[in-house]
This record gives sequence, structure tokens and C-alpha cells, in this order.
Amino acid sequence: MLPKYNTSVKKVDNEEKMSGMAIFTGDIRMDDALFAIPVRSTISYGKILKINVPGLPKGYYFVSAKDIVKENVCNIIASDWPVFADKETHYKGETIGLIVGPDKKIAIDLATMVHAEYEEYEPVYEMKNSYVHKEFNKGNPGLFKNATKVFSESFETGYQEQIYLEPQGMLMWLEDKKIVIKASMQCPFYIKNAVVRTLGCKPEKVRVIQPAVGGAFGGKEHYPSLMAAQLATAIVKIKKPIKMIFDRKEDITFTTKRHPSKTEISAYMDKNDNIIGVKIHVGIDGGAYVGCSMVVLARALIACTNTYTFDNVAVTGDAYCTNKVPSAAFRGFGSPQSIYAMEMFINHLADFLHVKPLELRNKYLVKTGDITSTNGIFRDKIILKELMDKAMEMSDYKRKLEEYSKPGSYRGIGMSTFLHGCGFTGSGESTIINAQLRIKKDKNGIVTFYTSQVDFGQGNKTTLKRIVVDTLGIPEDHVIYDAPDTDETLSTGPTAASRTIIIVGGLAAKAAQHLKEIWKDGEEQEIVEPYVGPSYIKWDDDTMQGDAYPGYAWGVNIVEVSVDPITYEVTIEHCWSTYDVGHAIDERILIGQADGGLAQALGWAYLEKEVMENGVFKQKTLSDYVIPTMVDLPQMETAIIDNPFPYGAFGAKGAGELTFAGGAPAFCLAVEQAINRKIHKIPATPEYIMELIENGD
Repeated sequence: MLPKYNTSVKKVDNEEKMSGMAIFTGDIRMDDALFAIPVRSTISYGKILKINVPGLPKGYYFVSAKDIVKENVCNIIASDWPVFADKETHYKGETIGLIVGPDKKIAIDLATMVHAEYEEYEPVYEMKNSYVHKEFNKGNPGLFKNATKVFSESFETGYQEQIYLEPQGMLMWLEDKKIVIKASMQCPFYIKNAVVRTLGCKPEKVRVIQPAVGGAFGGKEHYPSLMAAQLATAIVKIKKPIKMIFDRKEDITFTTKRHPSKTEISAYMDKNDNIIGVKIHVGIDGGAYVGCSMVVLARALIACTNTYTFDNVAVTGDAYCTNKVPSAAFRGFGSPQSIYAMEMFINHLADFLHVKPLELRNKYLVKTGDITSTNGIFRDKIILKELMDKAMEMSDYKRKLEEYSKPGSYRGIGMSTFLHGCGFTGSGESTIINAQLRIKKDKNGIVTFYTSQVDFGQGNKTTLKRIVVDTLGIPEDHVIYDAPDTDETLSTGPTAASRTIIIVGGLAAKAAQHLKEIWKDGEEQEIVEPYVGPSYIKWDDDTMQGDAYPGYAWGVNIVEVSVDPITYEVTIEHCWSTYDVGHAIDERILIGQADGGLAQALGWAYLEKEVMENGVFKQKTLSDYVIPTMVDLPQMETAIIDNPFPYGAFGAKGAGELTFAGGAPAFCLAVEQAINRKIHKIPATPEYIMELIENGD
């Protein structure tokens, strides 16, 4: 029987964070620690001829590619991003070295005195040079030639900055000839592997310990690996503790962002206006290095048909190389870009075909047993129609939709449906991650379990512990779950891809159940539980064919807005959401994720504008990069509909990224109704809305 979580427990880290006693990376003090200040390139693209370093005071050092011990490469998914720019620099702000010394202010001043000489090349800022291409088909796209009607549109999305509470930061020191690292991070083993590769050392010579982490949203998945490789190079040279903490301006200017995108969609109809199929191309701006862009692109392509089933699909995608700051992981990992495009497109297509959007949506809405875009199967019970009905009931959607259609109302209501594949794509969990969870019991019946999952605000410490406590049926204070320490835990994989509860939570439940079955009082016992994926997962990475994910989470957002006809400012009046995340482990934590995800999505939709000119972001501070505050956000009502998933812990699926996916299209469709104009790009700022109204559709 599934546990019933109608009430929630107090988060285990609640008191330390509410009291301000939590120790973050920047709070850690070491008397002999030095400060590292990056020296950055001043051009977007060119050959590095010479680096001129001023005479440094005693105790100050310059660290660069010349000091690399083994490999000048950051170990991300693709190995093309150098630890330090050496022969060439590929984006303005790329790290060419570090000034390291005991006084941070002096180190900052010295960094400004380092002067590099370049032979400049012509930079590329537009998405025209592809460094990753992917494509796949479903059905028979050759049938498109039989179409009697074709409808095509394109949609664009911009950069988005994570704006985590705590900027990037790292502290590294030597302890018994071992490198020890504490950092604001998501993935301890990513950092460890990066250092091992750059130094060419044995894995046991590197230890990563997680302190308190103040937010991440994907921005601390890969970038800390670069910082770690840089500091490790410095540690080998200097052999003293080193700290590198970014201020907010540096963090916004030089760290990774959400990929900008352009999605082109064409629908092909027969003489009866039935959709024969769709052709879709998704382009994303990967920046100067591939990094993780190939997997972001893959997820964007897999999600491009969103919650709809079409018999024939032709999908292509490219990640483009530009001389800009590299793009990388951000909540949703590519799927929000393509979901936004498809949700807008399906509504615009309905207008083209002179049918109601809800009628067209329902006609092609995915059902259990349907074939996915990659020729897998939607095997589990899909309750999307139930989610839609509940959201429409909560919001009085149908009445408002009709009422706000009257001329001059300047009000609108928009609905989006969306999905998110939980876990790493395809065979990634079983062939790349190979997660193993360790759980042990001492003679007194105290159970300790170990994972590499980082709690950066989403509640992992609470939910994972609760899974073990409830499985074993023992008091909460008999279970210990500490923050990750790579000397203690085996790798359960990164804290990313909405995999923590469905994958690692599932492992925790299995390990605890196995321990319960062999429990012997008064004895020490230990279990190592390996991840074993569902037997039906068959996936080909090269052809992108098969079952992409073990399961999908589903959601519906409805957003109501009003638009000022004079200032063109949008007020979000109310939001309603329904979600299927399997079985909620803790509803209060889940609703916190839901409200936060939707708020972040709405910011991306209409406020967060980040413009790059000549390779440099114009918005560099929280004064000019505007995110939603409590003043901008309306009341949010959320309903969780129970639909247990057979492979998750207590029937749970992932939720963190799902809650971001539908906010932008729901908002934009509401604004479209309010202004009677079609939107094709976000953010939909007042300036853009003014252009639409004044220039016509």
C-alpha cells in the first residue's frame, strides 16, 4: 500500500537555513587560504600571441595553461572546453589564467594588469555554424507530399540566467597529499572526475564534500568542473588552500546560461484538414564550446511534439557554435524551448484551420499505448485529460475564454499542456551513470545511507530520508543521511534531469527493503544497491530511436493576464496548475517546487531579457537583469493528481523540471488573447507587445 502524504514533515535543514546558521562555501574560513581571481580574454575570437604578466609581489602567483599537469581540458560531456585558453580564445571572458594571492583586493588589481596580445579573427555571433546535428523520423514523412495545406511558423527564445541565491564558489586545499574540495555544486563526482582528468591522478587522491548550497537550476552542473580543474592546477603549483568566489556581476557575465533557440515547425494537412504529420527543426545556440549541448539538443528534439501524437514526424536539430559564453544546463534541459514552440504552434494552427484550439488539442492528445516521437511507447497510464479538466474547472477557463474574447477587454487566459521525461535519456542511466547506493546498519540499529545527490533547496535531504524511514518502518532519528562526500558514497549520479526521486529514490527504497528483509539485531550489515532499469528500455543513441525515458511526468498550466493598453505592461492575475508526478512523497515540498518552477518560467516568458552585443552581455547585475519578485507574481493554485508510477519510490516520478515547462506558452497564449496578436518570441516584453499592437499581426 502506498503511504498517504496528506500532511508534510518539517524539512530536515529547515532550522539551520531559517536561522542563518547554514554554512555555505563563502562562509568557510581558512587562515592561510589564498584568493584566486580569473584573468579573462578581452576579445571574442583570436590567437593568443603572448601573455604579459607584471612583476608580482611575494606570495602572489600567475597560473595558466603552462602549469597544466596532464590535460588542458574540462571533463564535461564533450571534451572541447579547455581549463585555460592556450593557443586561442573562443569567447570574450574566457579564462586565460588566475592571479592567486593572500589579499583579494590586491589580487583583483594585479589581474587587471595582466595583458594578453592577440591576433584577432572574425567572430561569429549568429546561429549558422553547426557543431552538433541530430535527426530522426517517425512513420513516413514522404507522405507530406500528398498534403493539400501546409502551415509553417518559427519561434524564438532567449538566454536565461539562473540567478541562484549563492553565486559560484569553491574552496580547495591539500590534506595528507589529497585534494579536498568544497563547492557550491550539483554534481560532486563531476567535479572529482574533472580534477582527476586534468591532473592525471588517481581517483582516491581527490575528495569532494558538499557544504550547504544556495540554489543551482542547472547552472552548477558543469561550470564548477571548470573552476575545479583551474584551482587544482593552482594547488599543485602553490600547495596552499585556495578560494574562488564570484560576485554577482562576474557570475552573470561569464557563467553558462539557458540555450537561446529557434524552432521551425510545419504541419501538413489532407483535404479534410487532418494532420498528416509535422516537420520540426530546433536550433540552439551552444556558444563557444559543445560542453553538454548535444544532450540538451537531444532532449529538445525528443520533446518537440510535446503532448501530441502525430503519425508522421521528421525532426532535425542543430547546436550552433558561436563566439559567446557557452550555454549549458538549465531547468528543463532544452525541452522548455521546444515545448514553448509546439504549444504556440498548435494554437496558431487551430486558428489557421478555423477550429477551436481545445478541439484540435484533444484530437491529437497523447494516450497510453501511443508511439512516441522516437518510436518508443507511452506505456503508463496517462491522465492528461483529467489534468486538463481539473485545471479548467479550477480556473473557470471556458467561461473566461469566451468572455475575454470580446473586443476591448485587454484580458486573456491561456492554457498549456506539457510533459517531461524523467532521468537521463535512453540508456544513459544504465550504461553511463550506473548508479549504486550504499546503505549500512550498525549494531545499535542506526541506519546510514549514502548518495551523491545534492540538496540545493529542492528538499532531497527530507524526501530521500523519508523514503528510507518509511520503508524500514523505524524512527526518523534512527536514519542518518548526510551531505555527499565522495570518500564515503558511491556515485548515484548527478543531481539533474529530474532523476533524484524516480531513480535514486527508487534505489533507496529497494536498498532499504532488502536491508529490512535480512535485518539482524545486534549485527552490522551493509547493502550496495545497483540501478537496474526497466527491461523495456531499448535505445539507440546514434539514431535516436526507442524509449527515451523510463517514465514521463505531466502537467497543465493556466495563466490569466491583463494588459495595460497605454503602457503595454502585463499583469499576471492568477495561475492554476495540475500535475501528475506519480505519487507525491511530500506534497508541501512538491508544491514549493511547482510554484517556484512556474515563477521562473514566467520570468523567462516576459521579464528576463539578456542581450549580447559584440560577445558581451549588456545585462550584468540584478538592476538590469530583471526577475519576478513577489510583487509580480499572482496567487497560484496547484492540484496534484495521484497516478502511481510502478518503477518509482512509492510510485513517485520526477517533478523539478516539469514545473518549468509550461509557464511560457500559457502566459503567451493569454497575452495573445488580450492583445489579439500572435506572439513568436520570448521574452514578451512591453516593447515587443507595443510593436505587435502598433504594427498589426
